Amino acid sequence: GSVSATENQLMCRLQHTLWWAVLGLLAACVASAAKESVLNVCMDAKHHKTKPGPEGALHGQCALWKDNACCTAETSTGAHQDQSYLYNFNWNHCGVMPEMCKRHFIQDTCLYECSPNLGPWIDQADTSWRRERILNVPLCKEDCELWWEACKDAVTCKENWHKGWNWTSADLCEKIWSNSYKYTTEHWGSGRCIQMWFDPANGNPNVAVAKYYAQNGRDASPAPQAVLLLLPAALLSLL
Repeated sequence: GSVSATENQLMCRLQHTLWWAVLGLLAACVASAAKESVLNVCMDAKHHKTKPGPEGALHGQCALWKDNACCTAETSTGAHQDQSYLYNFNWNHCGVMPEMCKRHFIQDTCLYECSPNLGPWIDQADTSWRRERILNVPLCKEDCELWWEACKDAVTCKENWHKGWNWTSADLCEKIWSNSYKYTTEHWGSGRCIQMWFDPANGNPNVAVAKYYAQNGRDASPAPQAVLLLLPAALLSLL
């Protein structure tokens, strides 16, 4: 027999729904691939490897990343030198930097050079010595505050950091390297902030943090899923 008008309408609605389903699946696949592309990567910068991998001989504080690193053993050694070849910069450029303060700057350098978990915050950089940089990496509260406590009485070429600029721990984290880092109120172990310091015996907590922000965006708000959200309503319309 002939197909009724009602059946025609139902078939058309089914075709439209399937079309939206296909689009939704394609969008999900593209989004998933984009998220994966920022995980376990090295930025395109002066001393970074092209791909992360094991580096059993990483020096000193950089050894936290020896199982999977973007830095070489040579780079990790340079990170610990007062007059380093890495960036032609001396930690003691304005007098002797206190050892406790220097430890945090070395750790910051190790994180920057060695971590393969900064992908969600990699941005393009228009400089002669690097093509990419990090921007607004959410550092854990403890990292910023310990760094500040260790360095607040150190001197710059002008005056005392605290009295001269009236900085806070947030100012130090966010301003010291042109917003490479962002101060957060998140704590170590929360899975919501990058840790400069961690115990490698317990694994690298920044792997999960990078995955969380890759899935939810830099501001940790869920990524748009408009197409997928429309599917349930479209399917219900067939009932």
